[in-house]
Amino acid sequence: MAKKPIDVTSEIGQLQRVVLHKPGQELVGMKADEFEKCWIHDAFYLDYAQMEHDAFAKILRDEGAEVLYMEDLLAETLDQHPEAKKAFLDEYTSQLVMTDPELLPLVRAKLESIEDNAAFVQKALLGMRLHELELANGPKTLARLDGDGLAPDDLVVYPMPSSYFSRDPIASISNGVSLHRMYYNQRSREVPFYKTFLTYHDDFAGTPFWYDNQDKAHIEGGDVLNINKTTLAIGLSQRTEAAAIDKLAKNLFWGPVPSTIETVYAIKIPWGYETMHLDTVCTQIDYDKFTVYPGMYDELKAYRLRKGDNPGEVIVDELVSDLKHILEMATGLDEVTLLECGGGDPVEASREQWNDGSNTLAIAPGKVCVYERNVVTNRLLEQAGIQLCVMPSEELSRGRGGPRCMSMPFARAAI
Repeated sequence: MAKKPIDVTSEIGQLQRVVLHKPGQELVGMKADEFEKCWIHDAFYLDYAQMEHDAFAKILRDEGAEVLYMEDLLAETLDQHPEAKKAFLDEYTSQLVMTDPELLPLVRAKLESIEDNAAFVQKALLGMRLHELELANGPKTLARLDGDGLAPDDLVVYPMPSSYFSRDPIASISNGVSLHRMYYNQRSREVPFYKTFLTYHDDFAGTPFWYDNQDKAHIEGGDVLNINKTTLAIGLSQRTEAAAIDKLAKNLFWGPVPSTIETVYAIKIPWGYETMHLDTVCTQIDYDKFTVYPGMYDELKAYRLRKGDNPGEVIVDELVSDLKHILEMATGLDEVTLLECGGGDPVEASREQWNDGSNTLAIAPGKVCVYERNVVTNRLLEQAGIQLCVMPSEELSRGRGGPRCMSMPFARAAI
């Protein structure tokens, strides 16, 4: 039984415990021409990014939340249970995509040689270049002898710069988590960091898993919104597939470990970088208030998955309505208010949506953490009576994710 059980039944209950990842050298460990391979789009100033992240963590602590760090939890796990290192490496290396797979044993050997577990975790995040491998012990294959186009300074294991977005690899739901198969394989390697400590760490072992990252269908945490104790909303997006929602819903309804979830609303959102997840276009900030991106009001497709009466039964209803009505159905409220990013102005909405003006993190009902740069949206929220905890955002926003993207709640007070 976990000593610090997962307990998340809403998006707005007082935040009590949250997991972050403070960006490290993996944020800057690539050349400009390697950005896209590593799923990053800009050259970060690491010192400022870390200062901003520390400011974010301080806001959460000052509001009463216990802040945990993924990198610390994994290192602690490996200290507590040395056998967990093999389990981690098995998953981590199985997801590597390498030009020459014959180099994989050398990569694993390099990681295994790092005795300090904190340094091991940082290196797994940072990746590896060819010259770091013990090539004399490597295979004498044609790919190896001819170089296969790899120069000594080329990456053989890509850094993981997007890993400071702790929202996507997993999702806390009720008293368990969903472990995700992410859309880009480059980011799927983030999941074993969480899976390992949730499986072995003395405080978290025994946590129920509602979805397994070895499943084939893609799903990401930015698409998962906890509406209340019995209801989820999940974005049906480019990065979250219908088959994943089907399986997650069935596991929540009828899995071996009971959950409290009885209804899942699957909301289809447009494909696009500015609408990559449901939480980039819609987040809950109070009992009856949501931030939204303009253009999400119009008629859209949604589906309601309900727990049936017979074991294993899932009932699926197709809904054709607007976002406001669907959120009213999901929350059970007669009226919800949708607050438009950028105040509804097409130019401001587009600019502030690019910097995640809709991607707010509720710390408590009516109190949210926001990026300081989204001045138009922030003014609108204040006028609506929302209390803002404003964080600096010049560097962190370059990764195209907001305060919600950078946080994974592990415990919230009931609402």
